[in-house]
Amino acid sequence: MDRIVIRGGRPLRGTVRADGAKNAALPALAASLLTAGELRLENVPLVQDVRTMLRVLEHLGVAGAAEAPDGDEGSALATCRATDERGHDVPYEIVKTMRASAMVLGPLLARRGAARVSLPGGCAIGARPMDLHVNALTALGAELEIEHGYIVGRVPSGRLKGARHHFPIVTVTGTENVMMAACLAEGTTELTGCAREPEVNDLAQLLIGMGARIEGAGTDRIVVEGVDELGGASHSVCPDRIVAGTYLIAAALAGEDVVVEGCRPEDVSALLGVLREVGVNVEVGERSVRIVKNGPRRAVSVKTQPHPGFPTDMQAQYMALATQAEGMTVIEETIFENRFMHVAELDRMGADIRVSGHSAMVQGPTPLSGAQVMATDLRASACLVLAGLVADGETVVNRVYHLDRGYKSIERKLRALGADIQRVSDR
Repeated sequence: MDRIVIRGGRPLRGTVRADGAKNAALPALAASLLTAGELRLENVPLVQDVRTMLRVLEHLGVAGAAEAPDGDEGSALATCRATDERGHDVPYEIVKTMRASAMVLGPLLARRGAARVSLPGGCAIGARPMDLHVNALTALGAELEIEHGYIVGRVPSGRLKGARHHFPIVTVTGTENVMMAACLAEGTTELTGCAREPEVNDLAQLLIGMGARIEGAGTDRIVVEGVDELGGASHSVCPDRIVAGTYLIAAALAGEDVVVEGCRPEDVSALLGVLREVGVNVEVGERSVRIVKNGPRRAVSVKTQPHPGFPTDMQAQYMALATQAEGMTVIEETIFENRFMHVAELDRMGADIRVSGHSAMVQGPTPLSGAQVMATDLRASACLVLAGLVADGETVVNRVYHLDRGYKSIERKLRALGADIQRVSDR
């Protein structure tokens, strides 16, 4: 099993490029189930979750391949085309390590009229209620039930029907799933309470390129006028705002002068506002952000919220920065109920953190010391790597298969900035 070894204390300088967004690539790949045409997706990151989704599609009769030009596995070209549209079963054995498996549910029901999809696997950061998906698809005319760890569904009338539906809780994958299904439904679908994340709008632009009629993506109200069929399309996946944010926090934590390229500053505006308050110098370009060291860092409290608020997927990484800020940082987690598992590992490194309910109180600055730590989920893995950059001595991050689900070669990119970091394999 691989592990990441970091020897802290090396300042970061230089330029790093963010990859394409995993959370935009996954629904884009799932959209290949909506058409007999070919999808060509550029800027696809070859992380483990993407490879798993390609396996899911292959199991469902979609021939998919991804090739990285010039060895840059953060911006591959993926092509997908259905060759056999009879399958509708997605087994647990394929998706047990991925949270996004349910994203094929809507497309399967919309085009093939049936689905049997294993409930999501992945990292245990908390519940992602599937009833949000089920209730919305039921409103469109599907019959669904959960049995033996699977969501099993069919469309008795043969075609989904447009409907009005309100999401009582903001759900990114639920919004994407139902938006895809509505593209082939008969009539008009009006969805309210929708997620406004950039990845939702990115998927909508792909679907529109395939011939869908969608208005309002990126707002909390999306209207979809169903069409009889969708065609192929070419699309470039948007940059990964969470990967970009991780490198921005690395720069704020251990950098002297770092430029993060290939990102959209407007997608990370909430984080940039916090970093400015923390006390680092932030320079925004058209598709880049520069972070320059600017004196001591100050404690700034945050509360995770749906976009455009501070993202839950940046909470763990920001906690690593908070350990080095002067004063008390309060981090309130409002999205997932079990997303402070990295606290115990940071405490092993010398952090001073107290958890009460949905809030973590981080007292800083505290000197961190290298230790053996264990990753518990994808973003916690990144948090521990960042903490290792400023820890005294050697930090060993175990169970980095979590990290590989969402980051491609993070050790190589940080090493290019000057970090003393390497991947070690027992194989």
